[in-house]
Amino acid sequence: MALAAFASALTFDQIPAQVVDDVKLHLLDGIGVALYGSQLPWTQHVAHVAMTEGCTPVATLLGDGRRTSALNAVLVNATAGHAFEMDDIHKNSVLHPNSLGVPVALALAEAHPGIGGADVITALTAGTEIGARVGNAATTALFLNGFHPQGTTGTFVSAAAAGRLLQLTSSQMQHTLGIAGSMGAGLMAAQEGAMVKRLHAGRAAQAGLHAALLAQQGFTGIENILEAGYGGFLSAFARKCKPEQLLDGLGTDWEAGKVGYKMYPNVTSIHAALDAMKALMQEHGLSASDIDRIEVGCGHMTFVHTAWRYEPKGVTAAQMNLFYGLAVMALRGSVCASDYAEARIADSDIMDFISRIHPFEDEIIESRGAEARHAARLQVKTKSGQLLSHDVWARRGSPENPVIPEEVKEKFFANSSHLLNKTTAEELVRQVLMLESLDSMEEIISLLKEERT
Repeated sequence: MALAAFASALTFDQIPAQVVDDVKLHLLDGIGVALYGSQLPWTQHVAHVAMTEGCTPVATLLGDGRRTSALNAVLVNATAGHAFEMDDIHKNSVLHPNSLGVPVALALAEAHPGIGGADVITALTAGTEIGARVGNAATTALFLNGFHPQGTTGTFVSAAAAGRLLQLTSSQMQHTLGIAGSMGAGLMAAQEGAMVKRLHAGRAAQAGLHAALLAQQGFTGIENILEAGYGGFLSAFARKCKPEQLLDGLGTDWEAGKVGYKMYPNVTSIHAALDAMKALMQEHGLSASDIDRIEVGCGHMTFVHTAWRYEPKGVTAAQMNLFYGLAVMALRGSVCASDYAEARIADSDIMDFISRIHPFEDEIIESRGAEARHAARLQVKTKSGQLLSHDVWARRGSPENPVIPEEVKEKFFANSSHLLNKTTAEELVRQVLMLESLDSMEEIISLLKEERT
């Protein structure tokens, strides 16, 4: 398999400088969102179960300090990374790579002190590159068939990253991917309120590491896991797929350089609508009391993904719902983590305002294909009769509408502030941004173990 050969042979020197810089920032972002997510109830449930197993302590639970096996640490830390809808996003593959790869890199680097910073960058690049290409080939058909890409396709991110850090041969990497593809799982109905959506990332990351460890011992997987016409990953999960996306531009057109950031703590598919709503409110001085009706044009996948009838069944449901997010933006002028507190997701003002929001599948957006699937065309009718409109084709934080590194750092500081003092957080940023020069990850792991604020 060409992807396995690429992942096993990739060296740091082959990675373009801009991709290296991107990967380091995504590592920082991944640590920050996992630190935030580590304190949430669903992550703590997973941590409790993991710690009851009494495994040999070789890897640390982020934001916790306790140590367990590498496999258990990855399960908990990847759940934490996906715990509050703040992990990064590769649009075409519908993957959040940093909640899948970063926990694997940290656990293996702690368990194997000889792993250096350049090794971590190379592994994270390999993981994102392989996982994204599998997701691109699966297309959004996998999602529309009801499967969660993070839990299914996500295993390839962690598997390739783990295999590269373990220095597996091409044959071993092929078996790693062949094992991981059989271990992916996750159903999209989880988005309507269940904690288990967060666990999809944890299980995928753990499965990828498990696959690499098994392949290292000579365990075999499906050698044609992606190409198999019956029971292969693409033929089973996606059915309609684009296998040419697996290798197109491999080694020259870097998918690892096309990962965006989340600047709102909710599903990426509604970010363009939130950007549009915020722009209209600021430009015209609108308040919620001025608004009679909001019409939201979006693509088919975004409509299916987010425009279902909102019921306050839990934080997950609120974060995944277009009605809730837009109502918060209209009422409060911004959307932040506190808007998704359990005690606020059924606020009467939000529930009342939702009736003014009317999403629809927009033919203009849909005609532009998958590249426009995060776009939104918003029209607001005011109570005075004005019609105001704003289109957002590339959400803030996407590769097409990027944020600057300082904004990613500020996100990290905000996400880690309840656990790390400012000096420790600043030193972590410094260490991550000079990662390629570090002979080991010891200092970074030590900083993450410091006593909580």
